[in-house]
Amino acid sequence: MHLQQREHIATVMQVAGDGLASGHATVHDEIIRASWQRCVHEHRLDPTRMQEAVILPRERLREHQDQMEEFLHIARHGLETLYQQVAGMGYCVLLTDARGVTVDFLGDLVFEPSLRKAGLYLGADWSEHHAGTCGVGTCIATGEALTVHLDDHFDATHIPLTCTTAPVYDALGQLNAVLDISALTSPSAKQSQHLALQLVKVYANHVENASFLHRFRHDWILRLSGAPQFLDMNPEYLLAVDTTGRVIGHNRRAQLLLEADTNGPPVLGQPFERLFNASFNDLGRFVHVRPSDQRAITLAGSARLLFMLAAPPPVRWAAPAQALERKLPSPLAGLSGGDPALDRQIERAARLVNSPVSMLLTGETGTGKEYFAKALHESSERRRQPFVAVNCAAIPETLIESELFGHLPGSFSGAGPKGKRGLIQEADGGTLFLDEIGDMPRALQGRLLRVLAEREVLPIGATRPMPVNLRVIAATHCDLEALVREGCFRDDLYYRLNGAHIMLPPLRERHDLGWMLDRMLGRDVSGAALKEVPELAPAARAWLLAHRWPGNLRELRNVIEYARTVCSQGYIELGDLPDTPGAAATLQALAPRAAAATSEATQLLQHLRAARWNVTAVARQLGISRMTLYRRMKRWGISSPNQRDDQVLP
Repeated sequence: MHLQQREHIATVMQVAGDGLASGHATVHDEIIRASWQRCVHEHRLDPTRMQEAVILPRERLREHQDQMEEFLHIARHGLETLYQQVAGMGYCVLLTDARGVTVDFLGDLVFEPSLRKAGLYLGADWSEHHAGTCGVGTCIATGEALTVHLDDHFDATHIPLTCTTAPVYDALGQLNAVLDISALTSPSAKQSQHLALQLVKVYANHVENASFLHRFRHDWILRLSGAPQFLDMNPEYLLAVDTTGRVIGHNRRAQLLLEADTNGPPVLGQPFERLFNASFNDLGRFVHVRPSDQRAITLAGSARLLFMLAAPPPVRWAAPAQALERKLPSPLAGLSGGDPALDRQIERAARLVNSPVSMLLTGETGTGKEYFAKALHESSERRRQPFVAVNCAAIPETLIESELFGHLPGSFSGAGPKGKRGLIQEADGGTLFLDEIGDMPRALQGRLLRVLAEREVLPIGATRPMPVNLRVIAATHCDLEALVREGCFRDDLYYRLNGAHIMLPPLRERHDLGWMLDRMLGRDVSGAALKEVPELAPAARAWLLAHRWPGNLRELRNVIEYARTVCSQGYIELGDLPDTPGAAATLQALAPRAAAATSEATQLLQHLRAARWNVTAVARQLGISRMTLYRRMKRWGISSPNQRDDQVLP
């Protein structure tokens, strides 16, 4: 422990003992000294105990993220834009939930070890009762935007940090999140963070308003400002009212304004007429067609003048009751046969099919990332436009720039006389799928980042960029964060691509392997349904279900195609399966099980054929329930000749 830390601990202890008026601590703001007292007397923290940041494990972090997933997607653009403003000054951007757990993070991963150790990282718990006085924790405790600078922190471990935060409230006036920008080092003067504080407050307000507008997009929304000039573009106050004129939501500024000016009860539930000197039936005077300076209104019981823009709910077309239920788009639903892990990822993706947010698909080689991307495209409103797949690892490095961005005639040695449209332009209006994105040369990553950020592409040899409208889905089996730390992949491109992260499980962990096996048996290599579907011997099915499938779906498809080609009379035996790594050990381990499987399955099949596939009769004959019989049939891959699964393969 060095001298500065010992002096800081002594100051904190003096404030804890002598109160807010402690002489040596008056250089710190009162809000900081009050937090120190809370830390000692309420949270029972020991100022002499210096501890590293608490980082939640991945599973617990995911629980916090899942609880506010929709909000995170809305907030992401604001975080990215804020990071672009402050990254060059050494800041990282954090978003925490209302409990202080960091659920999103933008920062330079080259410094990941230092950021993680300091707690400026995903999963860090910055609640005041864990971390002491800090930007996030004290913002949560007070509900105010503030800067906790250097030795403002309670824990002497955090003395080098500067943290500037602003609260983000939900539409009911409850704290929803905290937006924070922090740096590992800073000039000593706290005034150096004044601009940072204003910037964080602005972006916290942007995120709050975007979330509000999304939540109440089907209701009356009232935008209000003190001046008409920016009313339509950047209103200060937002209210949502139902069709009877009662307030059902507000942003934080509107809550503070109306509860202070009207000196009445909480704004929620109040009728329009109790808040304003106008009738709810007069809202037509405040619609967009009238000039903004003619939409003036005063607060009830006050002479305060505001300008208002009223937006009515959109027209809703009547729909059958069953159409109101949330259903998965069929292309996405067809990817799973009931695997819980995959189903969760599909449900998340289904909420983002028409979102402009870029998506990153990760998973082992062969887990079906391109099929998943195609299903997303076919489930979206872009499905009538091109789906362009680019394998960044398959195109030679010398050609990938011209392939992606295109070129003008004669723009480089070897360029054709007519020029060429790049793959990015070919995907205009549709979806661009960038497979093996981790193999993209670093020199081109900056150009791709511009496409994502500016929605425009500059062909080789061109001087003017061309606009493009596309959805970008990237995929990789690599650890992109590790590539960022090694300097092989740009951190800003990683964050731009990782707007939503979908992780596909390996085939060996999926619970629907039997379902996938049956689907592949019923389809040819192009995905067309087969007229005659081969049957699997029980021993062969047992081997296929027990295999580890290091090549995942790609390996499974190859094995099925091989077996279907070499089998006799449409019946795949164990000997019809190809030799694969580990096959001998798998066969040896399965030998006793395969023999038993063959015997039981053969007997069951004989009973069913003798009863002409009357399941009820066979169940009665064997003294078991029909459900038990169906489970046994499923276990051994036995199905009625008239009941084949003809769904399209993923």
